[in-house]
Amino acid sequence: MKGIKKAVAFTMAMALTLGAFTGCSGSKKEPTNASADGKKTFTFGDTTFNAENEEATIDPHEAYCGWACIRYGVGETLFKFNDNMELEPWVAESYENIDDLTWKVVIKDGVTFSNGKACDGAAVKACIEDLVAVHERAAADLAIDSIEADGQTLTIKTQEPKPTLMNYLCDPYGCIIDVEAGNADGIVVGTGPYVATELATSDHLKLVKNDNYWNGQPKIDEITVLTITDGDTLALALQNGDIDAAYGMAYANYPIFENDDYVFTGTPTSRAFYCQMNYNSKIIQDDAVRKALAMGIDKEGFVNTLLKGYGAVGVGAFPDNFSFGGDAVSTVDYDPEAAKAVLEEAGWKDTDGDGIREKGGKTLTLKWVSYPSRQELPLLCESAQATLKDIGFDIQLNITADHGTIVSEKDGWDVYAAAFVTASIGDPMYFFTTNCLDDSPKNRGGYHSDELQKLAEEMNVTFDPEKRGEIAIQMQQQLLDDNAFIFCSFLRMSMITKANVTGLKAHPSDYYEFTADLDIQ
Repeated sequence: MKGIKKAVAFTMAMALTLGAFTGCSGSKKEPTNASADGKKTFTFGDTTFNAENEEATIDPHEAYCGWACIRYGVGETLFKFNDNMELEPWVAESYENIDDLTWKVVIKDGVTFSNGKACDGAAVKACIEDLVAVHERAAADLAIDSIEADGQTLTIKTQEPKPTLMNYLCDPYGCIIDVEAGNADGIVVGTGPYVATELATSDHLKLVKNDNYWNGQPKIDEITVLTITDGDTLALALQNGDIDAAYGMAYANYPIFENDDYVFTGTPTSRAFYCQMNYNSKIIQDDAVRKALAMGIDKEGFVNTLLKGYGAVGVGAFPDNFSFGGDAVSTVDYDPEAAKAVLEEAGWKDTDGDGIREKGGKTLTLKWVSYPSRQELPLLCESAQATLKDIGFDIQLNITADHGTIVSEKDGWDVYAAAFVTASIGDPMYFFTTNCLDDSPKNRGGYHSDELQKLAEEMNVTFDPEKRGEIAIQMQQQLLDDNAFIFCSFLRMSMITKANVTGLKAHPSDYYEFTADLDIQ
Protein backbone atom coordinates (compact mmCIF):
# COMPACT_ATOMS: atom_id res chain seq x y z
CA MET A 1 0.00 0.00 0.00
CA LYS A 2 2.84 2.38 0.86
CA GLY A 3 4.44 1.81 -2.55
CA ILE A 4 1.11 2.41 -4.31
CA LYS A 5 0.62 5.69 -2.48
CA LYS A 6 4.09 6.83 -3.52
CA ALA A 7 3.41 5.95 -7.15
CA VAL A 8 0.10 7.81 -7.13
CA ALA A 9 1.72 10.85 -5.50
CA PHE A 10 4.48 10.87 -8.11
CA THR A 11 2.00 10.56 -10.98
CA MET A 12 -0.09 13.42 -9.62
CA ALA A 13 2.99 15.59 -9.15
CA MET A 14 4.08 14.98 -12.74
CA ALA A 15 0.59 15.75 -14.01
CA LEU A 16 0.53 19.02 -12.11
CA THR A 17 3.99 19.90 -13.42
CA LEU A 18 2.97 19.10 -16.96
CA GLY A 19 -0.13 21.24 -16.57
CA ALA A 20 1.96 24.14 -15.31
CA PHE A 21 3.99 24.12 -18.50
CA THR A 22 1.30 23.28 -21.03
CA GLY A 23 -1.77 25.04 -19.69
CA CYS A 24 -3.16 21.61 -18.79
CA SER A 25 -3.64 20.79 -22.46
CA GLY A 26 -1.61 17.60 -22.20
CA SER A 27 -0.52 17.98 -25.82
CA LYS A 28 2.82 18.97 -27.25
CA LYS A 29 3.08 22.65 -27.99
CA GLU A 30 4.71 23.89 -31.21
CA PRO A 31 5.81 27.47 -30.52
CA THR A 32 6.63 29.78 -33.38
CA ASN A 33 9.58 31.34 -31.52
CA ALA A 34 8.26 34.74 -32.50
CA SER A 35 6.61 37.26 -30.23
CA ALA A 36 3.48 39.19 -31.16
CA ASP A 37 5.59 41.95 -32.70
CA GLY A 38 7.57 39.51 -34.83
CA LYS A 39 10.71 39.36 -32.69
CA LYS A 40 12.66 36.10 -32.59
CA THR A 41 12.54 34.49 -29.12
CA PHE A 42 14.44 31.71 -27.32
CA THR A 43 13.71 29.99 -23.99
CA PHE A 44 16.38 28.11 -22.04
CA GLY A 45 15.87 25.79 -19.07
CA ASP A 46 18.74 25.53 -16.56
CA THR A 47 18.88 23.49 -13.35
CA THR A 48 21.83 25.41 -11.91
CA PHE A 49 20.99 29.12 -12.13
CA ASN A 50 19.95 29.72 -8.52
CA ALA A 51 21.07 30.96 -5.12
CA GLU A 52 21.89 27.38 -4.13
CA ASN A 53 24.84 27.53 -6.54
CA GLU A 54 25.84 31.01 -5.36
CA GLU A 55 24.28 32.52 -8.50
CA ALA A 56 21.62 34.76 -6.98
CA THR A 57 22.30 37.51 -9.55
CA ILE A 58 24.43 38.03 -12.67
CA ASP A 59 26.84 40.47 -11.00
CA PRO A 60 30.30 38.88 -11.43
CA HIS A 61 31.55 40.77 -8.37
CA GLU A 62 29.27 38.69 -6.14
CA ALA A 63 30.02 35.08 -5.12
CA TYR A 64 29.91 32.85 -8.23
CA CYS A 65 27.39 35.00 -10.10
CA GLY A 66 29.92 35.60 -12.86
CA TRP A 67 29.05 32.15 -14.21
CA ALA A 68 25.56 33.33 -15.17
CA CYS A 69 26.97 36.60 -16.47
CA ILE A 70 29.38 34.91 -18.88
CA ARG A 71 27.17 31.95 -19.80
CA TYR A 72 24.21 34.07 -20.78
CA GLY A 73 26.17 36.48 -22.95
CA VAL A 74 26.01 39.56 -20.72
CA GLY A 75 29.67 39.74 -19.77
CA GLU A 76 32.98 38.97 -21.48
CA THR A 77 36.50 38.66 -20.06
CA LEU A 78 39.75 40.15 -21.33
CA PHE A 79 40.73 36.81 -22.84
CA LYS A 80 38.81 33.57 -23.33
CA PHE A 81 39.68 29.90 -23.69
CA ASN A 82 39.54 28.02 -26.97
CA ASP A 83 38.55 24.35 -27.17
CA ASN A 84 42.05 23.37 -26.04
CA MET A 85 41.77 25.64 -22.98
CA GLU A 86 44.38 28.00 -24.41
CA LEU A 87 44.11 31.78 -24.09
CA GLU A 88 42.91 33.82 -27.03
CA PRO A 89 41.93 37.52 -27.30
CA TRP A 90 38.41 38.69 -26.44
CA VAL A 91 37.90 42.17 -24.93
CA ALA A 92 41.69 42.56 -24.94
CA GLU A 93 43.86 42.04 -28.00
CA SER A 94 47.18 41.18 -26.33
CA TYR A 95 49.20 40.93 -23.14
CA GLU A 96 52.87 40.98 -22.26
CA ASN A 97 54.60 39.72 -19.14
CA ILE A 98 57.17 42.46 -18.50
CA ASP A 99 58.69 40.89 -15.38
CA ASP A 100 57.63 38.69 -12.46
CA LEU A 101 55.37 41.43 -11.08
CA THR A 102 54.37 43.45 -14.14
CA TRP A 103 51.89 42.79 -16.94
CA LYS A 104 50.82 44.99 -19.85
CA VAL A 105 47.38 44.44 -21.41
CA VAL A 106 46.07 46.20 -24.52
CA ILE A 107 42.28 46.57 -24.82
CA LYS A 108 40.77 46.23 -28.29
CA ASP A 109 39.63 49.40 -30.02
CA GLY A 110 35.90 49.60 -30.66
CA VAL A 111 34.67 47.48 -27.75
CA THR A 112 31.64 49.08 -26.09
CA PHE A 113 29.37 48.29 -23.17
CA SER A 114 25.74 47.58 -23.97
CA ASN A 115 24.84 51.12 -22.89
CA GLY A 116 27.06 52.49 -25.66
CA LYS A 117 29.92 53.57 -23.38
CA ALA A 118 33.43 52.86 -24.67
CA CYS A 119 35.26 50.03 -22.96
CA ASP A 120 38.68 51.62 -22.65
CA GLY A 121 41.58 51.17 -20.27
CA ALA A 122 40.06 53.43 -17.63
CA ALA A 123 36.77 51.48 -17.61
CA VAL A 124 38.58 48.13 -17.31
CA LYS A 125 40.77 49.54 -14.53
CA ALA A 126 37.68 50.68 -12.60
CA CYS A 127 36.07 47.27 -13.06
CA ILE A 128 39.05 45.26 -11.81
CA GLU A 129 39.65 47.61 -8.88
CA ASP A 130 36.04 47.23 -7.80
CA LEU A 131 36.29 43.47 -8.18
CA VAL A 132 39.26 43.06 -5.86
CA ALA A 133 37.75 45.50 -3.36
CA VAL A 134 34.56 43.46 -2.90
CA HIS A 135 35.36 39.89 -3.99
CA GLU A 136 37.57 38.09 -1.49
CA ARG A 137 38.37 35.11 -3.71
CA ALA A 138 39.33 37.30 -6.66
CA ALA A 139 41.48 39.55 -4.49
CA ALA A 140 43.45 36.52 -3.26
CA ASP A 141 43.75 34.98 -6.74
CA LEU A 142 44.94 38.16 -8.45
CA ALA A 143 47.04 39.77 -5.68
CA ILE A 144 46.99 43.08 -7.55
CA ASP A 145 49.13 45.88 -6.16
CA SER A 146 48.29 48.62 -8.66
CA ILE A 147 46.74 49.27 -12.07
CA GLU A 148 47.53 52.13 -14.40
CA ALA A 149 45.47 53.01 -17.48
CA ASP A 150 46.81 54.89 -20.49
CA GLY A 151 44.31 54.96 -23.32
CA GLN A 152 43.74 51.33 -24.29
CA THR A 153 46.73 50.06 -22.31
CA LEU A 154 46.67 48.70 -18.77
CA THR A 155 49.77 48.15 -16.67
CA ILE A 156 49.08 45.75 -13.81
CA LYS A 157 51.52 45.20 -10.97
CA THR A 158 51.04 42.32 -8.56
CA GLN A 159 52.08 42.02 -4.92
CA GLU A 160 53.84 38.74 -5.66
CA PRO A 161 54.62 36.68 -8.78
CA LYS A 162 51.37 35.55 -10.43
CA PRO A 163 52.27 33.33 -13.40
CA THR A 164 48.59 32.69 -14.16
CA LEU A 165 47.27 36.24 -13.78
CA MET A 166 45.82 36.30 -17.29
CA ASN A 167 44.20 32.91 -16.72
CA TYR A 168 42.59 34.08 -13.49
CA LEU A 169 41.23 37.13 -15.29
CA CYS A 170 39.35 34.66 -17.53
CA ASP A 171 37.45 33.36 -14.51
CA PRO A 172 33.79 34.45 -14.75
CA TYR A 173 34.41 36.98 -11.97
CA GLY A 174 36.66 38.69 -14.53
CA CYS A 175 33.74 39.74 -16.75
CA ILE A 176 34.28 43.37 -17.68
CA ILE A 177 31.30 45.43 -16.53
CA ASP A 178 30.58 49.15 -16.40
CA VAL A 179 30.83 49.68 -12.64
CA GLU A 180 29.66 53.28 -13.01
CA ALA A 181 26.33 51.93 -14.28
CA GLY A 182 25.82 50.19 -10.94
CA ASN A 183 23.95 47.02 -10.02
CA ALA A 184 20.18 47.38 -10.22
CA ASP A 185 18.53 44.31 -8.68
CA GLY A 186 21.57 42.20 -9.54
CA ILE A 187 21.68 43.31 -13.19
CA VAL A 188 24.92 44.71 -14.60
CA VAL A 189 26.02 46.31 -17.86
CA GLY A 190 28.53 44.22 -19.79
CA THR A 191 30.07 44.08 -23.25
CA GLY A 192 28.33 40.89 -24.41
CA PRO A 193 25.71 40.26 -27.12
CA TYR A 194 22.79 40.33 -24.66
CA VAL A 195 21.37 42.79 -22.14
CA ALA A 196 19.59 41.65 -18.98
CA THR A 197 16.26 43.40 -18.41
CA GLU A 198 14.64 41.40 -15.60
CA LEU A 199 15.94 39.04 -12.92
CA ALA A 200 14.11 37.02 -10.29
CA THR A 201 16.53 34.97 -8.18
CA SER A 202 16.13 31.20 -8.62
CA ASP A 203 13.26 31.76 -11.03
CA HIS A 204 14.11 33.50 -14.30
CA LEU A 205 16.22 35.97 -16.24
CA LYS A 206 15.08 37.97 -19.26
CA LEU A 207 17.50 39.20 -21.92
CA VAL A 208 17.29 41.24 -25.12
CA LYS A 209 19.87 41.55 -27.86
CA ASN A 210 22.54 44.21 -27.48
CA ASP A 211 22.07 46.61 -30.37
CA ASN A 212 25.47 48.12 -29.54
CA TYR A 213 27.33 44.79 -29.64
CA TRP A 214 30.86 45.33 -30.88
CA ASN A 215 31.42 41.87 -32.35
CA GLY A 216 28.52 41.16 -34.73
CA GLN A 217 24.75 41.29 -34.73
CA PRO A 218 22.98 38.92 -32.29
CA LYS A 219 20.34 36.84 -34.08
CA ILE A 220 17.90 36.36 -31.18
CA ASP A 221 15.80 39.34 -30.10
CA GLU A 222 14.57 38.09 -26.72
CA ILE A 223 15.77 35.29 -24.42
CA THR A 224 14.23 33.88 -21.26
CA VAL A 225 16.28 31.71 -18.90
CA LEU A 226 14.09 29.61 -16.62
CA THR A 227 15.46 28.06 -13.44
CA ILE A 228 14.05 24.52 -13.39
CA THR A 229 15.81 22.63 -10.62
CA ASP A 230 13.95 19.33 -11.05
CA GLY A 231 15.35 17.19 -13.84
CA ASP A 232 12.04 15.50 -14.70
CA THR A 233 10.30 18.85 -14.91
CA LEU A 234 13.06 20.07 -17.22
CA ALA A 235 12.53 17.05 -19.47
CA LEU A 236 8.78 17.69 -19.62
CA ALA A 237 9.34 21.33 -20.49
CA LEU A 238 11.57 20.41 -23.44
CA GLN A 239 9.25 17.65 -24.60
CA ASN A 240 6.25 19.95 -24.53
CA GLY A 241 7.95 22.72 -26.45
CA ASP A 242 7.91 25.17 -23.53
CA ILE A 243 11.68 25.58 -23.75
CA ASP A 244 14.02 25.39 -26.73
CA ALA A 245 17.09 24.00 -24.96
CA ALA A 246 18.06 22.51 -21.60
CA TYR A 247 21.13 22.46 -19.38
CA GLY A 248 21.43 19.94 -16.54
CA MET A 249 19.10 17.24 -17.85
CA ALA A 250 18.91 14.08 -15.72
CA TYR A 251 20.76 11.23 -17.45
CA ALA A 252 17.78 8.93 -17.04
CA ASN A 253 15.87 11.24 -19.40
CA TYR A 254 18.48 11.32 -22.18
CA PRO A 255 16.91 8.46 -24.19
CA ILE A 256 13.72 10.52 -24.60
CA PHE A 257 15.63 13.01 -26.73
CA GLU A 258 17.77 10.64 -28.79
CA ASN A 259 15.84 11.24 -32.01
CA ASP A 260 15.79 13.62 -34.97
CA ASP A 261 13.70 16.23 -33.13
CA TYR A 262 16.60 17.12 -30.79
CA VAL A 263 20.32 17.73 -30.89
CA PHE A 264 22.91 17.02 -28.19
CA THR A 265 25.92 19.29 -27.79
CA GLY A 266 28.47 17.85 -25.41
CA THR A 267 32.13 17.91 -24.46
CA PRO A 268 34.39 16.48 -21.74
CA THR A 269 35.06 18.97 -18.96
CA SER A 270 37.11 19.19 -15.78
CA ARG A 271 33.94 19.49 -13.67
CA ALA A 272 34.74 16.94 -10.99
CA PHE A 273 32.25 15.24 -8.72
CA TYR A 274 34.16 14.61 -5.54
CA CYS A 275 33.91 13.99 -1.81
CA GLN A 276 35.63 16.36 0.60
CA MET A 277 36.52 15.20 4.10
CA ASN A 278 35.83 17.26 7.23
CA TYR A 279 38.97 17.08 9.35
CA ASN A 280 37.12 18.72 12.23
CA SER A 281 35.23 15.44 12.62
CA LYS A 282 36.80 12.94 15.03
CA ILE A 283 35.70 10.00 12.93
CA ILE A 284 37.15 11.50 9.73
CA GLN A 285 40.45 12.14 11.50
CA ASP A 286 40.87 8.35 11.55
CA ASP A 287 43.12 7.52 8.58
CA ALA A 288 41.54 4.09 8.22
CA VAL A 289 38.07 5.57 7.82
CA ARG A 290 39.16 7.88 5.00
CA LYS A 291 41.05 5.08 3.25
CA ALA A 292 38.11 2.70 3.50
CA LEU A 293 35.83 5.40 2.10
CA ALA A 294 38.11 5.79 -0.91
CA MET A 295 38.15 2.02 -1.42
CA GLY A 296 34.40 1.68 -0.97
CA ILE A 297 33.04 3.93 -3.75
CA ASP A 298 32.39 2.19 -7.07
CA LYS A 299 33.39 4.95 -9.47
CA GLU A 300 33.09 2.84 -12.63
CA GLY A 301 29.65 1.63 -11.65
CA PHE A 302 28.56 5.20 -11.01
CA VAL A 303 29.81 6.46 -14.39
CA ASN A 304 28.78 3.51 -16.55
CA THR A 305 25.45 2.64 -14.94
CA LEU A 306 24.04 5.78 -13.36
CA LEU A 307 25.58 8.36 -15.71
CA LYS A 308 24.96 6.13 -18.74
CA GLY A 309 28.59 6.64 -19.79
CA TYR A 310 28.23 10.44 -19.98
CA GLY A 311 31.34 11.03 -17.93
CA ALA A 312 34.78 9.71 -17.08
CA VAL A 313 36.02 7.93 -13.99
CA GLY A 314 38.00 10.23 -11.70
CA VAL A 315 41.47 9.44 -10.45
CA GLY A 316 43.05 12.74 -9.48
CA ALA A 317 41.79 16.30 -9.57
CA PHE A 318 42.01 16.54 -13.37
CA PRO A 319 40.82 14.34 -16.27
CA ASP A 320 43.06 11.95 -18.22
CA ASN A 321 43.32 14.29 -21.20
CA PHE A 322 45.22 16.83 -19.10
CA SER A 323 48.99 16.30 -18.96
CA PHE A 324 48.83 16.91 -15.21
CA GLY A 325 45.85 14.64 -14.50
CA GLY A 326 44.44 11.15 -14.65
CA ASP A 327 47.11 8.54 -15.22
CA ALA A 328 49.78 10.89 -13.88
CA VAL A 329 48.68 10.09 -10.32
CA SER A 330 47.65 6.93 -8.47
CA THR A 331 44.86 6.22 -6.05
CA VAL A 332 43.24 3.27 -4.32
CA ASP A 333 40.94 1.12 -6.42
CA TYR A 334 37.40 0.05 -5.59
CA ASP A 335 38.01 -2.94 -3.33
CA PRO A 336 35.28 -3.64 -0.72
CA GLU A 337 37.10 -6.59 0.83
CA ALA A 338 40.30 -4.61 1.27
CA ALA A 339 38.29 -1.76 2.77
CA LYS A 340 36.78 -4.16 5.30
CA ALA A 341 40.25 -5.38 6.23
CA VAL A 342 41.50 -1.81 6.73
CA LEU A 343 38.64 -1.09 9.12
CA GLU A 344 39.05 -4.38 10.98
CA GLU A 345 42.73 -3.72 11.55
CA ALA A 346 41.92 -0.23 12.84
CA GLY A 347 39.46 -1.65 15.38
CA TRP A 348 36.21 -0.93 13.56
CA LYS A 349 34.19 -4.14 14.04
CA ASP A 350 30.56 -5.15 13.82
CA THR A 351 30.20 -6.63 17.29
CA ASP A 352 26.39 -6.70 17.46
CA GLY A 353 25.73 -8.11 14.01
CA ASP A 354 23.61 -5.23 12.72
CA GLY A 355 25.89 -4.63 9.73
CA ILE A 356 27.30 -1.34 11.11
CA ARG A 357 30.79 -1.26 12.55
CA GLU A 358 31.63 0.21 15.95
CA LYS A 359 34.74 1.33 17.78
CA GLY A 360 35.07 2.67 21.31
CA GLY A 361 31.32 2.73 21.74
CA LYS A 362 30.70 4.77 18.57
CA THR A 363 29.13 3.50 15.37
CA LEU A 364 30.68 4.09 11.96
CA THR A 365 28.05 6.69 11.12
CA LEU A 366 28.87 9.52 8.72
CA LYS A 367 26.81 12.65 8.12
CA TRP A 368 27.04 13.07 4.36
CA VAL A 369 25.92 16.38 2.82
CA SER A 370 25.27 17.31 -0.80
CA TYR A 371 22.81 19.25 -2.97
CA PRO A 372 20.21 18.41 -5.64
CA SER A 373 20.66 20.99 -8.39
CA ARG A 374 23.52 19.05 -9.96
CA GLN A 375 21.60 16.00 -11.13
CA GLU A 376 24.68 13.77 -10.78
CA LEU A 377 25.25 14.40 -7.07
CA PRO A 378 22.20 12.65 -5.58
CA LEU A 379 23.00 9.67 -7.82
CA LEU A 380 26.60 9.63 -6.57
CA CYS A 381 25.51 9.89 -2.94
CA GLU A 382 22.98 7.07 -3.19
CA SER A 383 25.48 4.86 -5.01
CA ALA A 384 28.13 5.48 -2.34
CA GLN A 385 25.60 4.90 0.43
CA ALA A 386 24.81 1.45 -1.01
CA THR A 387 28.38 0.24 -1.54
CA LEU A 388 29.64 1.65 1.76
CA LYS A 389 26.79 0.00 3.67
CA ASP A 390 28.13 -3.39 2.56
CA ILE A 391 31.48 -2.47 4.12
CA GLY A 392 29.94 -1.48 7.45
CA PHE A 393 29.33 2.27 7.10
CA ASP A 394 26.10 3.96 8.14
CA ILE A 395 25.82 6.85 5.67
CA GLN A 396 23.24 9.46 6.71
CA LEU A 397 22.43 11.45 3.55
CA ASN A 398 21.34 15.07 3.69
CA ILE A 399 20.84 16.32 0.12
CA THR A 400 19.62 19.87 0.51
CA ALA A 401 19.66 23.28 -1.12
CA ASP A 402 20.85 24.57 2.28
CA HIS A 403 24.12 22.65 1.97
CA GLY A 404 26.20 25.83 2.07
CA THR A 405 24.97 26.75 5.54
CA ILE A 406 25.64 23.26 6.87
CA VAL A 407 29.20 22.88 5.58
CA SER A 408 30.14 26.42 6.61
CA GLU A 409 30.06 25.16 10.20
CA LYS A 410 32.84 22.98 11.57
CA ASP A 411 30.45 20.53 13.20
CA GLY A 412 27.39 18.82 11.80
CA TRP A 413 28.92 17.03 8.80
CA ASP A 414 31.60 14.50 7.91
CA VAL A 415 31.64 14.23 4.11
CA TYR A 416 30.59 16.78 1.51
CA ALA A 417 29.86 15.67 -2.05
CA ALA A 418 30.15 18.55 -4.49
CA ALA A 419 30.91 19.54 -8.07
CA PHE A 420 33.72 21.87 -9.11
CA VAL A 421 35.41 22.76 -12.41
CA THR A 422 38.97 22.01 -11.36
CA ALA A 423 40.81 23.51 -14.34
CA SER A 424 38.43 26.28 -15.32
CA ILE A 425 41.30 28.72 -15.95
CA GLY A 426 43.38 26.24 -17.96
CA ASP A 427 45.88 25.88 -15.11
CA PRO A 428 45.96 23.39 -12.20
CA MET A 429 46.57 25.88 -9.41
CA TYR A 430 42.97 27.12 -9.45
CA PHE A 431 41.66 23.98 -7.78
CA PHE A 432 44.24 23.97 -5.01
CA THR A 433 44.02 27.66 -4.13
CA THR A 434 40.24 27.47 -3.94
CA ASN A 435 39.82 24.21 -2.04
CA CYS A 436 42.92 22.71 -0.45
CA LEU A 437 45.24 25.24 1.20
CA ASP A 438 45.15 26.81 4.65
CA ASP A 439 43.70 30.08 3.31
CA SER A 440 41.47 28.56 0.61
CA PRO A 441 37.92 29.96 0.75
CA LYS A 442 36.40 26.51 0.12
CA ASN A 443 38.66 24.42 2.33
CA ARG A 444 35.50 23.57 4.23
CA GLY A 445 36.95 20.63 6.10
CA GLY A 446 40.04 22.36 7.50
CA TYR A 447 42.48 20.10 5.64
CA HIS A 448 46.16 20.90 6.17
CA SER A 449 49.33 19.42 4.70
CA ASP A 450 52.80 20.84 5.24
CA GLU A 451 53.92 19.25 1.98
CA LEU A 452 51.01 20.69 0.02
CA GLN A 453 51.67 24.17 1.40
CA LYS A 454 55.33 23.86 0.39
CA LEU A 455 54.44 22.72 -3.13
CA ALA A 456 51.94 25.57 -3.46
CA GLU A 457 54.62 28.10 -2.60
CA GLU A 458 56.82 26.61 -5.32
CA MET A 459 53.98 26.61 -7.84
CA ASN A 460 53.20 30.26 -7.17
CA VAL A 461 56.62 31.41 -8.39
CA THR A 462 56.94 28.97 -11.29
CA PHE A 463 56.23 30.40 -14.74
CA ASP A 464 57.21 27.41 -16.90
CA PRO A 465 54.01 25.45 -17.81
CA GLU A 466 55.73 22.07 -17.92
CA LYS A 467 57.22 22.54 -14.49
CA ARG A 468 53.85 23.71 -13.16
CA GLY A 469 52.34 20.48 -14.44
CA GLU A 470 54.95 18.42 -12.60
CA ILE A 471 54.22 20.23 -9.35
CA ALA A 472 50.48 19.77 -9.87
CA ILE A 473 50.98 16.01 -10.10
CA GLN A 474 52.81 16.01 -6.78
CA MET A 475 50.08 18.13 -5.19
CA GLN A 476 47.35 15.77 -6.37
CA GLN A 477 49.27 12.78 -5.10
CA GLN A 478 49.50 14.37 -1.66
CA LEU A 479 45.72 14.81 -1.56
CA LEU A 480 45.20 11.20 -2.63
CA ASP A 481 47.76 9.81 -0.20
CA ASP A 482 45.91 11.61 2.61
CA ASN A 483 42.49 10.58 1.21
CA ALA A 484 41.46 14.18 1.85
CA PHE A 485 39.40 14.19 -1.37
CA ILE A 486 37.89 11.35 -3.36
CA PHE A 487 37.58 12.26 -7.04
CA CYS A 488 34.75 10.13 -8.37
CA SER A 489 34.07 11.30 -11.92
CA PHE A 490 34.28 14.07 -14.48
CA LEU A 491 31.29 15.43 -16.32
CA ARG A 492 30.72 15.17 -20.01
CA MET A 493 28.71 18.36 -20.09
CA SER A 494 25.73 18.18 -22.43
CA MET A 495 23.00 20.54 -23.49
CA ILE A 496 19.99 19.32 -25.41
CA THR A 497 18.30 21.56 -27.95
CA LYS A 498 15.41 21.35 -30.34
CA ALA A 499 16.62 20.49 -33.82
CA ASN A 500 15.96 24.01 -35.10
CA VAL A 501 18.44 25.60 -32.66
CA THR A 502 21.93 26.47 -33.92
CA GLY A 503 24.94 28.19 -32.43
CA LEU A 504 24.60 26.74 -28.90
CA LYS A 505 27.76 24.77 -28.23
CA ALA A 506 29.14 23.05 -25.13
CA HIS A 507 32.61 24.24 -24.15
CA PRO A 508 35.31 22.47 -22.07
CA SER A 509 35.39 25.37 -19.61
CA ASP A 510 31.60 25.12 -19.12
CA TYR A 511 31.45 28.92 -19.53
CA TYR A 512 30.36 30.21 -22.91
CA GLU A 513 26.76 29.48 -23.97
CA PHE A 514 24.83 32.42 -25.42
CA THR A 515 26.78 34.09 -28.23
CA ALA A 516 25.86 36.27 -31.18
CA ASP A 517 25.73 33.04 -33.23
CA LEU A 518 22.83 31.59 -31.22
CA ASP A 519 19.86 31.22 -33.55
CA ILE A 520 16.57 29.39 -33.95
CA GLN A 521 14.62 28.71 -37.13
